[in-house]
Amino acid sequence: MAIFSNPSFDQHEKVLFVSDEASGLKAIVAVHDTTMGPAVGGCRMWPYASDEEAITDVLRLSRGMTYKNALAGLQFGGGKSVIIGDHRTDKSDELFRAFGRAIDALGGVYYSAEDVGITTADIMTAHQETPYMMGLEGKSGDPSPYTALGTFLGIKAAVKYQRGVDDLTGIKVAVQGLGHVGYYLCEHLYQAGAELIVCDLNDTQLERAKRELNATVVGLDEIYSQEVDVYAPCALGATINDITLPQLKATIVAGCANNQLAELRHGEQLRDRGILYAPDYVINAGGIINVSFERDYNADAAEAKVRKIYQTLLDIFAKADESGQTTGVVADEMARAIIAANRS
Repeated sequence: MAIFSNPSFDQHEKVLFVSDEASGLKAIVAVHDTTMGPAVGGCRMWPYASDEEAITDVLRLSRGMTYKNALAGLQFGGGKSVIIGDHRTDKSDELFRAFGRAIDALGGVYYSAEDVGITTADIMTAHQETPYMMGLEGKSGDPSPYTALGTFLGIKAAVKYQRGVDDLTGIKVAVQGLGHVGYYLCEHLYQAGAELIVCDLNDTQLERAKRELNATVVGLDEIYSQEVDVYAPCALGATINDITLPQLKATIVAGCANNQLAELRHGEQLRDRGILYAPDYVINAGGIINVSFERDYNADAAEAKVRKIYQTLLDIFAKADESGQTTGVVADEMARAIIAANRS
């Protein structure tokens, strides 16, 4: 089981493996870089097929948080955690209290929050054991609406850059995943006049989207080949890969999922096909931006900062065209420059 030689290791400062027999907790905490401040990034609960899959996921997510926080202008480093298990059947108060104790043992190097499979209630349970939790009820709360807002603004920026219009009326968007963030995003898009094509594992959410948002429902494997303007991945990562990329008819890829590209070369393939890609950790930074205001929470100030995602993406798109690089490479270089300036 490779750690140091894992392609996503990228000089992580700490990787912690946590096991608690009494609660059944099996977790991995990854701290990528603390140059900008304490590492901050949510916890994901997922039934990974193997330990190797969980390790790769947490390393990629952690590194992405470093770049996300830097480009969002936050005084946070990057980290992430994953709990191996099914969020529908394996949760318990004991499990999250054990998770809280593990985070507490790091002494503030890493702050956790909610992510896929985790709710603010779960984080509040862990918070009973440690102060090093964010996105707390009664403070910044659920970050999902802000992640969705940032993603919506990112889609607007991509359409503006590619087509010169700041209007989504009639724009067709294929949204993959109707979780907390995905559904909020669909509401924004619907209100802006976009036409929605959606897929999800949850039939209840699909029926709701048909009823409330006039969405067209397609199968999980059919979402990629839809005749749309925008493909918005809002489920798990790596949905842009060797199998799915040739199917895309969209000219924009912009969604809230993390690690959307299976490999860096898929960013090059998107560019070569004339598809504009909004780097995932830039467009989906709204949630962590909201959390950053938690100490003296101000919703208006949080939203104002989230809205800056629009201009950040326009800048990245322009620099990518000027340099001939992919948007992902340009975003990485911008983030590394910010971190290097703070380190020196």
